[in-house]
Amino acid sequence: MLCSSICHTDISMIQGSPLFQFYPLVLGHEGVGVVETVGDEVKSVKEGDMVIPTYVGECQECENCISGKSNLCLTYPVMLTGLMPDNTSRMSCKGQRLYLPSTCATWSEYTVIDVNYLVKVDPSMNPAHASFISCGFSTGYGAAWKEARVEKGSSVAVFGLGAVGLGAISGAKMLGATKIIGIDTNEMKREKGEAFGMTHFINPSSSDKSPSELVKELNGGMGVDYSFECTGVGPLLTEALEATKVGLGKTITVGIRAENFVPVGLLSILFGRTLKGSIFGGLKITSDLPIIADKCIKQEFPLQELFTHEVQLTDIEQAFELLKQPNCVKVVIKI
Repeated sequence: MLCSSICHTDISMIQGSPLFQFYPLVLGHEGVGVVETVGDEVKSVKEGDMVIPTYVGECQECENCISGKSNLCLTYPVMLTGLMPDNTSRMSCKGQRLYLPSTCATWSEYTVIDVNYLVKVDPSMNPAHASFISCGFSTGYGAAWKEARVEKGSSVAVFGLGAVGLGAISGAKMLGATKIIGIDTNEMKREKGEAFGMTHFINPSSSDKSPSELVKELNGGMGVDYSFECTGVGPLLTEALEATKVGLGKTITVGIRAENFVPVGLLSILFGRTLKGSIFGGLKITSDLPIIADKCIKQEFPLQELFTHEVQLTDIEQAFELLKQPNCVKVVIKI
């Protein structure tokens, strides 16, 4: 591993997410590294290649892969067992098996990854930027690009302006949305949102009105065409739905929640709105992620705006304290 970064999902795992109940656990699923050795049957990468680990695969042959409607490969699925696809863990400590958050564990000097969950990238790519697109930023960008399929001239609301939310803003901008509203209780996120293409900012903590009401006020009382819930905060799911247009609005939820079940306003959906869940923003690792990597190399995204703090792997505890600071977006972990 060259470097890694912290995703909000890592925090959820520490707090006891119902999706990950395997301990002891080696955290980290964002990162970038260099191939040191390969198995006998590995042909797609070689020693010295710079690669990004992912938690979704793409066989390009299963029903989901060829449908054009889903990125959730059936041959190489998202693993929630704490183990690799062959039901093993290649990590241990003092003879005890260590579990993985998905198909890899990146907060480590070395890691073993199934080649079907790797993406080769240009070695000229900034390692920190490569780490950012391995999950957070790409998840938001893909949600706008692949899941919502934002249309030119449309209106968008993004709830939560972390790396995922900023990715959604960037994706909406690239696709030609003309009104992009960012919602966050942290006033310092206004500047970050504007750097990625946000046109309007709402801080709901400074108003007695609900976030959805504030969004509608900015859009002639009608709500927006698309909304993205990027926080994982339960009540905001209904707010994100209510912020969209009756009969036409579409909401994409990408935030991982601490609980399995979240109340959703039934009337919000009955009145013709659509709610869609998404893993990795609907991105396919072979077909789509290299396109985002190429855009990064061409500096089409201001990814430097995400890079606010850096720690050494041995000082990982500091990273969680840094995340509490209002000016923190992404903490890079040097390995």
